[in-house]
Amino acid sequence: MKTRRAFTLIELLVVIAIIAVLIGLLLPAVQSAREAARRAQCVNNLKQLGLAIHNYLDANNAMPAQCMPQLLPTKTSPDDWGFTWYGAVLPQLEQQPLYNSINYSADVFGWANTTSAYTQLALWSCPSESQNQRLNGSYSVANYVANYGGPAALSPYSGVLIPAVNVITEAGPYLSKLGPIGLSSVTDGTSNTGLFSERLIGLPGTPSVGPGSQNAKRVIYTLASNSGAPNSGQAGAMAFISDCKTAAGTTAPTYTSSLGQMAFVGYPVHLAFSSYNHYMPPNSTSCKVSSALEPSFAQIGALSAASATSNHPGGVNITFCDGSVRFVRDTVNVQTWWAVGTRNGGEVVSADAL
Repeated sequence: MKTRRAFTLIELLVVIAIIAVLIGLLLPAVQSAREAARRAQCVNNLKQLGLAIHNYLDANNAMPAQCMPQLLPTKTSPDDWGFTWYGAVLPQLEQQPLYNSINYSADVFGWANTTSAYTQLALWSCPSESQNQRLNGSYSVANYVANYGGPAALSPYSGVLIPAVNVITEAGPYLSKLGPIGLSSVTDGTSNTGLFSERLIGLPGTPSVGPGSQNAKRVIYTLASNSGAPNSGQAGAMAFISDCKTAAGTTAPTYTSSLGQMAFVGYPVHLAFSSYNHYMPPNSTSCKVSSALEPSFAQIGALSAASATSNHPGGVNITFCDGSVRFVRDTVNVQTWWAVGTRNGGEVVSADAL
């Protein structure tokens, strides 16, 4: 009599278990490979921005301003609302037609500038960004932000893309520190000074973000204390960091939809739109100082912390002033992180510190 050969129940279960184990081992590897590809594309985006800045320097002998105030026919002095660096570098990014659509003689919010303000470029977005909804009507959003400087407790406006003028706040004692600046001002070395980094954009609508939320990197907290005041030194800066970490774990955010809200429209004390600074370590929360130190309307002002954040595991990508792009880990020494944010602080950053 012929016998039929087949799997026994035990053999079948063993095969299923082996397949499940193999799938379990394979999926993380696939996800890791995908993230590596996304990170490589992010690096390429940042390299393009670095190259664009150097081409801009060749043509203008200075960096673009973080925000260039508008001077309208109806005004006798500059209005702090203005055009950001995103628009300034469009010709260097092979976007001359879009640059031509910007009307610098018209209101930045007016209909004459809707083409530039509403156009969403793929270059502005990190492939690892999981939230791509627009935050303010039709205005385009952006992940990549420019270096405004190190902690204001040590030295405000110490970055490389800083406002051309700020007639609303802090203009007096810091006016000589305002931009635009030339590459010769980067005396700390172009390979040791940050130029661009990345930041996760905010949340659409008015969502509820409780203490300790996983969305803490996408919102802005306000401190109740006066830590981080100008000239308070390293002690003041460290107190600010401690208070910011505490706020994210105990209070609700002040702003939830500000970060990256508008690319082409800027304001000197709205670092939330187009700037970051080297205050809180990478992938930390963003915090405002108390309203006693800077205007309450400031969506992260010059004295506050606009953190570099990303969805890349363990750190953020940074373009340096020499055009190179490096991955900086969350565990970087905080003093080293501060030093990378300043153009002329005189700090020494070793090659293996980042």
